[in-house]
Amino acid sequence: MNFLIEPKSTLKSLSNVEKKKHLLKRRIVRYLYFHGPKSAAEISKKLKSSIPTISSIINELINANVIIEQGQGDSSGGRRPNLYGLQDNVFYILGIDIGRFTTKIGIFNTKLENVSEFINYPLLLEDNSNLINKIYQLANNLINKSGIDRERLIGVGIDMPGLIDAEKGINYTYFYDAENTLAKRFEDLFELPVYIENDANARTLAEYRYGLAKGTKNTLVLHVGWGVGLGMIINKELYRGTSGFAGEFSHIPLVENGLLCQCGKQGCLETVASGTALVRLAKEGITQGRNSILAHKIIDGQELIPKTIIEAANEGDQFAISIIAKVGFELGKGIATLIQLFNPELIILGGRVAEANQYLLTPIEQALNHYSIPKLRNQTKIQISKLGTNANILGAVAMVSENIFEK
Repeated sequence: MNFLIEPKSTLKSLSNVEKKKHLLKRRIVRYLYFHGPKSAAEISKKLKSSIPTISSIINELINANVIIEQGQGDSSGGRRPNLYGLQDNVFYILGIDIGRFTTKIGIFNTKLENVSEFINYPLLLEDNSNLINKIYQLANNLINKSGIDRERLIGVGIDMPGLIDAEKGINYTYFYDAENTLAKRFEDLFELPVYIENDANARTLAEYRYGLAKGTKNTLVLHVGWGVGLGMIINKELYRGTSGFAGEFSHIPLVENGLLCQCGKQGCLETVASGTALVRLAKEGITQGRNSILAHKIIDGQELIPKTIIEAANEGDQFAISIIAKVGFELGKGIATLIQLFNPELIILGGRVAEANQYLLTPIEQALNHYSIPKLRNQTKIQISKLGTNANILGAVAMVSENIFEK
């Protein structure tokens, strides 16, 4: 299975015919990985290669225990064609989701099944080398515990906050080193290809490959947690911008002389349309004596976080519902701008605050009706993500498969 990650020196030693065969193998694996079992004719049509050539490569991959027959497809008038798919454990990908307060690690097979337990480690994201070594040790322990064949690990995907240049493997916000990049430091530890991506872009890639955005052409993915993250699929491609920093939607000034944002500017969208804003509004209301079960939760020692407020809204707490609506309306203003800039077919909302569902969607719709051009607004669907809290790590996995197969 090493043909997926063979070093450049090995590839250079191949003849042109062997290189073409090598590339075709990778393209077949990629196609089956992302689209599931297909017939030789379907593969031939998609990859623009003759059926005899494709059949020959398929037989080689079957003999190498990479591909397996998986039943028969629908008949177009003649004999039903055989379908070919990847073996369950042809290769594995290690996904690492580094958050500000926790790090999630998991190992996935070719069916996108988690073959290890999901482990959430309470690690504070700090800019020091000890954290890099700690994450590697935790991941290495998980690999050992899982019992998988290490030779079948093809790469490591890491998503995290910050200004990230995915092409160079640099995070300019954390662990910045132009020479010994973050990706290289992890590669030296894992001895595998490592790909680093911004968390918003990772979630977007997950939605495009495995979620609601699959098959779409122009989709925006908003993650509404403590802050607001934006990822963009433009013309079926993840849009990163010149340096990989596109999508800093949360730091667009929205309120004149507004509150100070963590970025140092005043009145950013994040100050009025995020989990941070939601918690601030809740605390202000409780201090002013608003009647709410949230006050009792605080007295009982519960931490006031977006999840707590959403739970209160689901219990019928009118104050909680009202502040979610306020945040939703402000978010809707921002989304109206996005619709008029990008004219997307779909906008996906994810993150803890998005779990408020209709309590958030209804005021967003109200804001869109007020601030959007109707013709543009009516062409855009808004849906809540179905990937939940696994979107980040699935995006990290998708990064590896994208890069391994493409390059």
